[in-house]
Amino acid sequence: MDKITKINSGEKFTHTSVGKLAEFNGKQFLKDTVGTTGCEISFGTIEPGQAAPFFHSHKQNEEIYIILSGAGDFQVNDTAFPIAEGSIVRVATASNRSIRCTSTEKMLYICIQAKEGSLEQCTMEDGEITQQETKW
Repeated sequence: MDKITKINSGEKFTHTSVGKLAEFNGKQFLKDTVGTTGCEISFGTIEPGQAAPFFHSHKQNEEIYIILSGAGDFQVNDTAFPIAEGSIVRVATASNRSIRCTSTEKMLYICIQAKEGSLEQCTMEDGEITQQETKW
């Protein structure tokens, strides 16, 4: 699977799928399909022995990379370090970054972009317990 499919949506939600993660290949951004307004999320894969084709940086958005499978190296400016399944890497704005796969299996990762410094409330500071009848 290398495509995001919209399954269902309503006034306050969108339900999509990338299918079986083990079958996912390529790079797909969720913003347009899901309709996010505060962040961008993408799924990406890198084949064994391959790397992202370029370094890049962002002017406003920090990025969080979550490695779901595989292993490799990550570089931020002049610092390179190993990453593997379970690794989480945050990269600030105005920082060059790139990623490569050194494992014998493809690397699968999620990347989340959000405006640096924009998180004003989180977890229970922003959430509240409500009453709702369950429908399942």
